[in-house]
Amino acid sequence: MTEPKPILVVAVGGNALLQRGQAMTCDNQRLNIAQSTAALARLSESYRLVIVHGNGPQVGLLALQNLAYSEVPSYPLDVLGAESQGMIGYMLAQGLKREAPEARITTLLTQIEVSEQDPAFSSPDKFIGPIYTREEADRMASAYGWTVKADGPHWRRVVPSPRPMKIVEIDAIRNLLDAGETVICCGGGGAPVVRGEQGISGVEAVIDKDLAAALLARELNAEHLIILTDAENVVLDWGTPMARPLTDISVEEIRQYEFAKGSMAPKVDAACNFALQTGGIGHIGALSKVEAIMQHRSGTHIAAIG
Repeated sequence: MTEPKPILVVAVGGNALLQRGQAMTCDNQRLNIAQSTAALARLSESYRLVIVHGNGPQVGLLALQNLAYSEVPSYPLDVLGAESQGMIGYMLAQGLKREAPEARITTLLTQIEVSEQDPAFSSPDKFIGPIYTREEADRMASAYGWTVKADGPHWRRVVPSPRPMKIVEIDAIRNLLDAGETVICCGGGGAPVVRGEQGISGVEAVIDKDLAAALLARELNAEHLIILTDAENVVLDWGTPMARPLTDISVEEIRQYEFAKGSMAPKVDAACNFALQTGGIGHIGALSKVEAIMQHRSGTHIAAIG
């Protein structure tokens, strides 16, 4: 009997699909996805592939488009997150199918439970939407009641990002994977929901897709988790003359350093948690180098020691 291929969970950053400062058009997103799906399709030849995508720029764009029509209240973030799952998953599935016409690909709308008591609701730190100057960001915050924070040299809107606790559709994901499907799921970290007396309901938040991908990888007993972004490595002292890229590193060593809370920190946290809890390897690197990352020729690779 043939051994099943190992499971690889790939988390593709929303900023890799719509790059920083790039016009947030459908054509640009299609172009970026087309540049990535060839490599992802080749990975599916060696792995049972599960793809999680970010939605930071996209859900922020949907929120801005909502504000443009003032006749009705804006839709909440959980609903916009669900919309982004359909939009991005649709484009990814089409791109993968063009590269691998015989592949079986399913995009699954996914809900993820969070806690209403999560401290993130009182301390927003998840970046969404386009970049602004400080003056533009202050103006938007005043007009719409947003919280804004610095994102490198730019400013962006931030929203609550509670920790993912449970994937509602995990059994469906397992069944699809066992049936030979490449599965696109937990898009944008999944639609955030809480469970109450009347069942589950959405909450105003965006879940970090890297933490959701790590939870998914653990639930599926995946051998690898790879977090793809617009940077080739995790870098110490990023943006300074002392910048130093990290390659192979242990969980213990990388946890001695601090990284930006709204961007690289959750990626490192997710990779570390995955490595500690499964014994697998957490990889972080550039979408354009995905095959080189899996061949240990690029990226940062985080493993538990002992």
